[in-house]
Amino acid sequence: MQKKKVFISSVQSEFSDERQLLYDYLHSDALLGKFFEPFIFERVPAIAATPASVFNSEVDQCDIYLGLFGQHYGFEDAEGISPTEREFDYATHLVKTRYIFLKKGTGERHPKETALIKKAENSLVRKTFETPEQLKTAVYITLIRYLEDNEYIRTTPFDATLNSEATLLDLDEEKVRFFAEVAHRKRAFPFDRDTDIRIVLTHLNLIKGDRLTNAALLLFAHQPQRFFITSEIKCAHFHGLTPSKPIPSYQVYKGDVFEMIAAAVDFVLSKINVSVGERIVSEVVDIDYEIPVQAVTEAIVNAVAHRDYTSNGSVQVMLFADRLEISNPGLLPHGLTIDQLYTIHSSMPANPLLAEPMYLRGTIERMGTGTEDLTNRCLEKGLKHPQFIQSGDFRVILYRPTTTEKTDRVPDRVPDRVPDRVPDRVPDRLTETQATIQIEMQKNRYVSMRELSELTGISKRKILDNIKKMKQLHIIERIGNNKSGYWNIITPITEDAHPYTNK
Repeated sequence: MQKKKVFISSVQSEFSDERQLLYDYLHSDALLGKFFEPFIFERVPAIAATPASVFNSEVDQCDIYLGLFGQHYGFEDAEGISPTEREFDYATHLVKTRYIFLKKGTGERHPKETALIKKAENSLVRKTFETPEQLKTAVYITLIRYLEDNEYIRTTPFDATLNSEATLLDLDEEKVRFFAEVAHRKRAFPFDRDTDIRIVLTHLNLIKGDRLTNAALLLFAHQPQRFFITSEIKCAHFHGLTPSKPIPSYQVYKGDVFEMIAAAVDFVLSKINVSVGERIVSEVVDIDYEIPVQAVTEAIVNAVAHRDYTSNGSVQVMLFADRLEISNPGLLPHGLTIDQLYTIHSSMPANPLLAEPMYLRGTIERMGTGTEDLTNRCLEKGLKHPQFIQSGDFRVILYRPTTTEKTDRVPDRVPDRVPDRVPDRVPDRLTETQATIQIEMQKNRYVSMRELSELTGISKRKILDNIKKMKQLHIIERIGNNKSGYWNIITPITEDAHPYTNK
């Protein structure tokens, strides 16, 4: 950010030491020096301009007026007004941020200085000091409060910080209503989709007055990247064991956290091997990915939920011939070790206001157990032990099976359509009829019951029965009414991955 200009105003002869002290202090302090650029007249080189014109120009350009008032009033112009009072009046006229520091003294104040102090006190709260060190401390406290009030520095977590630019119009109302509907069903959330979105946001601590938190924007904004440009997931697929160019497949996914997670999970599942069981005893078939879907999802969800959103880095998903690596900017919370991730541990979300809605919606299954579940699922499948690595960022490695294992290959392609919603669960068992219905819906999301009946060769009643079951499993959902609505596929499958397509 551009530094804020601080205009230091006073009677120069009375406060020459204090002026130089503040000038040097604001330049040398490790924190304040990053945010503020002080101005004192003593530092102006000789120029062909009157002092009054220089003062007016600097006050006009400054962000903060910092006045030091004491005993003396100073030089008076033809109208009997000192430069210090002129500067104060001009800063007031321009509605600048003004801070007054009053020096205590035993001597008598000039009557006009007393009048100036009284004028300042009518609109400002002034602070007092006796020694240069007290002045420095008072200025430090004041400027830190300025940075906090304007949210240049935060004492609250990133996700709980109120965004200075966003309004309710930046939120997608349907996203909030869909969240309430799913959370009400899955986690007994006390409100449903018909509840006023302000009530939902207030209950989640995502709004204060008319101001939205950063978490609200990451969850429900029309365009979250307008506020957080690095909130994205970069996905790459490499055929070898190391990153190399040309990259066979590379995608950057944006959107809210749910949309990004869904897209990244789908990217991985479209690239890894999958086997489809045979229909021998029953009409139910098994779909088995080489890396457990739940482990892939958990790793990506954690990367998005716990990343450092103040970093310029992004979440990265890299698929190699022998492993899947998911990394995110940020460190483990203080007190949590790598070893603890392999067992049940206390939940310490880096972004608690972001994590809670993700849990309520079902994206995060259980607090504090996800990494243990991820590890167990991989080991149960006979895969190598997953790795958690903390270096410049946090990285999870999920290993693929050895190349000697035979599996059916899903074509190396990214689906044309990214799902609109994060799957509440990824189904691993579909009937022949359900798979056929889903494929037809993926081809044409406006397909009618009559058309599905004709395409599958079964009655409308059977179609309705299967759709009802698919809705209950959260595989599909209906958006809009029966006439003008469409089918949303929560968990897509590819035609090449299913043996019953077009039958």
